[in-house]
Amino acid sequence: APQLLRRVDRRKVPWCIRASLNVVPPDGLADVICDFGEERHSRRVARAIVKTRDGAGVPSKLELACIVRRAIRHRGHARIDPATRTFQALRIWVNGELDGLTAFLRSAVHRLQMGSRLVVISFHSLEDRIVKHTLRELEQIGEIALRVLARRPPRPGPVSYTPLTRPTTHAVYI
Repeated sequence: APQLLRRVDRRKVPWCIRASLNVVPPDGLADVICDFGEERHSRRVARAIVKTRDGAGVPSKLELACIVRRAIRHRGHARIDPATRTFQALRIWVNGELDGLTAFLRSAVHRLQMGSRLVVISFHSLEDRIVKHTLRELEQIGEIALRVLARRPPRPGPVSYTPLTRPTTHAVYI
């Protein structure tokens, strides 16, 4: 997240989405939604949230979802709810979900024994991108010699498909 958003020490303040929406400036909120939710309409969504926050206070989850849906004008049927990306971005930011991933990968790779495999399961493209970039960087500087076993992540078949498996991908490295 941008440095602008790191001013509040999460160890001293009970951090939740409602608290974060109270303190984050409009540009910072738009950056969070864009960076962590990969939302093209992040500025429009942030403006709508801030306008509501400044008027009636921080909205509830249901109200927030309605605000996001109104801000993102979509035509026809959307595959996923328009508010999903915004909620994903807020969750990742507040929980710091991506903070330790690079350090973990570096540590895990150095602990592998010869002939071992590393399987990484990612739940969204942000995690997937960090995994690929980190492992590629380690390979280029010569710290490790990895070979990708599964270039294309397997997709769940019709029998094993559940809504929880929709976003998951995994890659196998040796």
